[in-house]
Amino acid sequence: MDTKRDFLAITDFSRDELVQLLERARLLKDGVDTSQLAGQSLAMIFKKSSTRTRVSFEVGMTQLGGHSLFLSDRDSQIGRGESIHDTAKVLSRYVNGIMVRTFEHAEVEELARHASVPVVNALTDLLHPCQIVADLQTAAEEFGADHQERTVAWIGDGNNMANSWLNAAARLGFSLRLACPEGYDPNADILAFAQSETDVVLTRDPAEAVQGADVVTTDVWASMGQEEEAQERMRAFQGFIVDDALMAKAASNAIFLHCLPAHRGEEVSESVIDGPQSRIFDEAENRLHAQKAILLELMG
Repeated sequence: MDTKRDFLAITDFSRDELVQLLERARLLKDGVDTSQLAGQSLAMIFKKSSTRTRVSFEVGMTQLGGHSLFLSDRDSQIGRGESIHDTAKVLSRYVNGIMVRTFEHAEVEELARHASVPVVNALTDLLHPCQIVADLQTAAEEFGADHQERTVAWIGDGNNMANSWLNAAARLGFSLRLACPEGYDPNADILAFAQSETDVVLTRDPAEAVQGADVVTTDVWASMGQEEEAQERMRAFQGFIVDDALMAKAASNAIFLHCLPAHRGEEVSESVIDGPQSRIFDEAENRLHAQKAILLELMG
């Protein structure tokens, strides 16, 4: 039996594998790749609620000829204290793959250690690799597949999306500029790794970050589980809104990305997110194609 593979971080794939994955996502979207996972089942563990993640994985498995099972804390033993070890062992006897969306990244790593089937990280507080694959696909649709020629600007919280952009830059070699307020930097180890691999700049000035950028991207200022910090974060992130004035400093053909859900008037102005440079709905659609490519890579 082949050694099983997991997708917990962008860096689980080599540069060449990531390029091939993005090409496969494109072919799936275009209807050229008609590969199937007929008769296979995917367990989907949700400790964090979601719209795009649940729908895109469920529809993706259906389109691939397989089946998905939604498991939340409320309707499984996971929420009643059953160990990750036992959950991994039991689910591995029933299904062909496990997708998990949770808070602690260590939980996903432990699940992957004990599962004998592939595990996909559909979001943790540390990383959001599936979203980044969709974002890279969206950028490639706009600018072509020469990822290393690109400059990406991240504005706002140094969260799981910022960390995943750092991993993607390290793998594909594009320039990444992050503008984060003091105290809201990305993970220090991931930042140092990316800076050792490619051109990465961390600044406190959004204008510096977006100068000449091809892709400008952001996320909500307070993520799920950070609601109590919302007011404090609103103060810290003043001046970090992506508005028309900021977009004007990017390349003239720059695109705007946001993983959604968005708070118009906070991290992004309505005129930008609903304007001609926004690609947020292409990006959301590409979650479906990117994740189908990931599932085929791991389970096919």
